[in-house]
Amino acid sequence: MKYAFSTLGLPGTPVARSAALAAEHGYEGLELRAHTEEPLHPDTPGGERVAARRTLAAAGVTVLGVAGYVEVAASGDDGPVLAALRSLVRLAADLEAPYVRVFPGGGGLPEADADAHAVRRLRAAAPYAEGHGVRLLLETHDSHPTGAAAARVLDRVGQAGAGALWDVLHTWLAGEQPGESWRDLAPHLGYVQVKDVASAQDLTPLTLGAGVLPLDEVTAHVPSGGWLCWEYEKRWYPGAEELPGQLTRGREHLVRLSRDRSAPAGRSAGSPGEPGGAPPRPP
Repeated sequence: MKYAFSTLGLPGTPVARSAALAAEHGYEGLELRAHTEEPLHPDTPGGERVAARRTLAAAGVTVLGVAGYVEVAASGDDGPVLAALRSLVRLAADLEAPYVRVFPGGGGLPEADADAHAVRRLRAAAPYAEGHGVRLLLETHDSHPTGAAAARVLDRVGQAGAGALWDVLHTWLAGEQPGESWRDLAPHLGYVQVKDVASAQDLTPLTLGAGVLPLDEVTAHVPSGGWLCWEYEKRWYPGAEELPGQLTRGREHLVRLSRDRSAPAGRSAGSPGEPGGAPPRPP
């Protein structure tokens, strides 16, 4: 396996510091949060992008993905959405990152309408992304939290420049088992975001292995050589433990899981309070 972590866990941290932490703790990659609060985002000047790329290369760390906030299934005109997608693609290309994360964001819309928006926009933007050596990844999130929902869109898009990002928290919260998520996402998958929490009611981030998410079952499905990216949501939970002190423990936990490639026999969904159990599927 290859391991990365998201800079969402290091709000506002300079690129050099994030790269040094990754190298020090054995992570090959970083997922960069592309927001104006952070050092790198779509409005960052070209010279700063070049400097960041050189800093990362000197540390031996690659940019796995650029985590953007474009909502491809949301209502509204296509023009601003497509322009924002192109800006993220250019940022990723400048940083030599293979992926750009996008959100669905279709909450409040009928499912068919949200799907249609996402399909139309991803179809339009995917060739541009592919031409820059980048792939747009629709995250399992908000209006499309399951592998089934993301795949429903991506099956219709049908282009190499669009794929999926499996956020294991949201598929679990939606009641989807890891095997079900993998079945639907595997043909489209870019990489997997892992994390851990205490329960479905308490989403404060924990170090990997300290919570209830079925990370053993998730990693059992990911093929050798795939990327696992730890998204520790410190930005949204400022009272959570600082990430740097957890990086070694988190990576060691993923390494242990990756060495055991078989899922536990007889594992089934339990209550949200049970280790590894998923919340009951909504009616």
